[in-house]
Amino acid sequence: QVQLVESGGGLVQAGGSLRLSCAASTRTFSWFGMGWFRQAPGKEREFVAAFTRSGNNTLFADSVKGQFTISRNNAKNTVYLQMNSLKPEDTAVYYCAFGAPSNYYFSSEYDYWGPGTQVTVSA
Repeated sequence: QVQLVESGGGLVQAGGSLRLSCAASTRTFSWFGMGWFRQAPGKEREFVAAFTRSGNNTLFADSVKGQFTISRNNAKNTVYLQMNSLKPEDTAVYYCAFGAPSNYYFSSEYDYWGPGTQVTVSA
């Protein structure tokens, strides 16, 4: 099993930055692909970014390209989401997810999820 815990969320003004972390309790950390998703109240969970299992590929939703970056530190069993130029529409609970997805954009493809961390961006 894999247990994930997100951290780094909080309240920030529009234009500010936050760095989210996801710590994993697994000895096979490097085996997994991972994704970042977010969900605002009353809305569907949406894809944000992913780090693929093979190669060093990263994927981003069109809405955050050039705004967010993603990284992974296998030695620390931690993945990161750097969020810059934040906007009120970025307000959501952010989740990290691990698995071996065939399609990194679909939340149903992932096996393990963290409890989420709240990000609130004020106007």
